[in-house]
Amino acid sequence: MEINLPAGRKIYFASDFHLGVPDANTSREREKLIIKWLEEAEKDAEHIFLVGDIFDFWFEYKHVIPKGYIRILGKLAALRDKGIGISVFIGNHDMWMNGYFEEELDIPVYYEPQTYTIAGKRFYIGHGDGLGPGDHGYKFLKKVFRNPVCRWLFSALHPAIGIGMANYFSRKSRAAVGQDLEKFLGEENEWLAIYSKEILQKEHFDYFIFGHRHLPLDIKVGENSRYINLGDWLNYTSFAVFDGQQTTLQYYTAAGEKAAKSGVKDIV
Repeated sequence: MEINLPAGRKIYFASDFHLGVPDANTSREREKLIIKWLEEAEKDAEHIFLVGDIFDFWFEYKHVIPKGYIRILGKLAALRDKGIGISVFIGNHDMWMNGYFEEELDIPVYYEPQTYTIAGKRFYIGHGDGLGPGDHGYKFLKKVFRNPVCRWLFSALHPAIGIGMANYFSRKSRAAVGQDLEKFLGEENEWLAIYSKEILQKEHFDYFIFGHRHLPLDIKVGENSRYINLGDWLNYTSFAVFDGQQTTLQYYTAAGEKAAKSGVKDIV
C-alpha cells in the first residue's frame, strides 16, 4: 500500500494506550492526554497509525460496545471527517473488533502486519504479539481467541457478564506478565528485532514499527533498516513520527521521556 506524503505533512505512530486501566478516573485522564496529543498532531498529520491495544479490553457485540471511551472515539471520528487518514491495528487486548470502527468511524482495522511505501521508504507495521521465536503458549491462545466459534460463544454471554469477566482476566494477565514483558532483553535477544532480521532476509524494509513490548526502542536491524517499538502511554507517552526523511521516537511529556531514559516507571 502506498501513502502520499505532501511537503510539510507527517506520519504519526502510537500504540498501547490500554484505556480502561487501572481504574476509570486514571484512564480518563490518560484519554484526555492522548486527545491533546491528537489535537497537536492534527496540525500536520497526513496519516495516524494506532498500532494495537488502544483499549485494555474491547469486544463488539452485534449492538453493544464497551462503555466509555467516548472522547477518543469522537476525536478519531472528527479527524477522519477532516480527511486525516487513520489506520488501526488490533492488539492482544483488543482483538475482538467486528466492524464498528469501519462502519461508524470510517477507519480500517487490520488483524495482521501490513506493508506501506511512504515517501520512498518502506514500512512494515503491526502490533507485534505472536511474532518471532518462542511464546508458543500465547500463539496457541491467540488462535483460540480469534477463532470464529469461540467468539460466537463469548458473544452469547450477556455483556454485563462477558465484559466484566474479560476485564477481570485482562487485569490478572497484566499482573502476571506485565513487568516481565517490559524488561529489555538486549538487542540480540529482542524477539521483534530477531523477527525483523528474518523478514529482511526475504525483503527490504526501512522501518519495522511495532508495539506490544511497552518499551520505546530504536534498534538497527540491517544496514539501512531499523526496528522501532512505540512503547506505551502507561509509563512513557511515547510515539514515533516520520517526516518524509526519517522516523524518530518522541515523548509527549517530560515525565515519560525521563522514565524512558532512567528506566524508572510506575507499572499500571
